Amino acid sequence: MKKTDTERLQKFLAKAGVASRRKAENLILEGLVTINGKVAKLGEKVGKADVVKYKGKLVKKRSSTVTYMLNKPRGFISSVNDDMGRKTVMNLVPKHEGLHPVGRLDKNSEGLLLITNDGNLTLKLTHPRYKHEKEYWVWTKEGDLSREAIRALKQGVELEDGWARAKAAKPLKGGVVIILSEGRKRQVRRMLSAVGYNVIKLERRRIAKLWLGDLKRGDYRVLTTEDFKLLGYTL
Repeated sequence: MKKTDTERLQKFLAKAGVASRRKAENLILEGLVTINGKVAKLGEKVGKADVVKYKGKLVKKRSSTVTYMLNKPRGFISSVNDDMGRKTVMNLVPKHEGLHPVGRLDKNSEGLLLITNDGNLTLKLTHPRYKHEKEYWVWTKEGDLSREAIRALKQGVELEDGWARAKAAKPLKGGVVIILSEGRKRQVRRMLSAVGYNVIKLERRRIAKLWLGDLKRGDYRVLTTEDFKLLGYTL
């Protein structure tokens, strides 16, 4: 087998979405990974003919496209890189050629963010003509929103870049649940400000029919075929 046909095991595991390279090294050291039925050693290389298993389950290398669901924590910007040296969401998922965030959550916002190298998926989820719903849970400094404020969000408010209207809005203890079918920069925060409320926490819980679920803050997982169906997307 040619040298170019092999790669280090931890890189293989990262590309397969098992864990980041650093975490994959720990999994190997813990004896949780096997190559062709034998416990793997750190630094080993694998090729196309090798059978790699993690906790007894076969690990398959992904195709050239990959999509992660990330539960974005505060303090990370939704960008591939940053000239100011700030932390980006790319630091939280395995490296893969062409990866980029699908849309944005601002630095202080949290929750569901998709990261992919599938340009067609990005277009489908971000172009205004598709009008995919996005659900945000928002807590404010002032607490519960008044009925008048919720009504105003649903009827529409004037922003500096035009009229903005929530597709739906409903009470949440300490804030509001708001659903949008568009995505302008800092739109939720600006809409809340327009009705007299200051956001202290903002979390995106849903895109289309895909929910964040119980994914812990800062963790990620690879999207499944069922997930793509919930997004209305066919691979």
